[in-house]
Amino acid sequence: MRTAILLGMALVSLWAVADDDAHTVAAGEVIYLQTCIACHGANGKGTIPGVADLTDKDGALSKSDEELLKSISEGFQSPGSMLAMPPKGGNPTLTGEGEKAVLAYLRTRFGRSGSLSRSTSLP
Repeated sequence: MRTAILLGMALVSLWAVADDDAHTVAAGEVIYLQTCIACHGANGKGTIPGVADLTDKDGALSKSDEELLKSISEGFQSPGSMLAMPPKGGNPTLTGEGEKAVLAYLRTRFGRSGSLSRSTSLP
């Protein structure tokens, strides 16, 4: 009986984590569609020369979450590119939680999932 209760509690916890993750990814998608899509495009390959191709397996998303969150927050210029991504992708209202959400979306959408820690999900 006790094992069944513990198992049930574990399953409820897993569903809550999945719901949190889904909420985070959905919030990140909204931000991507409002802020990032103009330069990175719907397919993540970039619409402007020099913009990071988010689908490149050895590209930007191969970096650590810490590096990527810093680039999102502070802006980034790819070596050899004439254009720089502005801080917060040019969206001054983007918060730290929003930055984490858009990274969760990028990792999910463009196939680099599994790198985000639990601490990056929205409450």
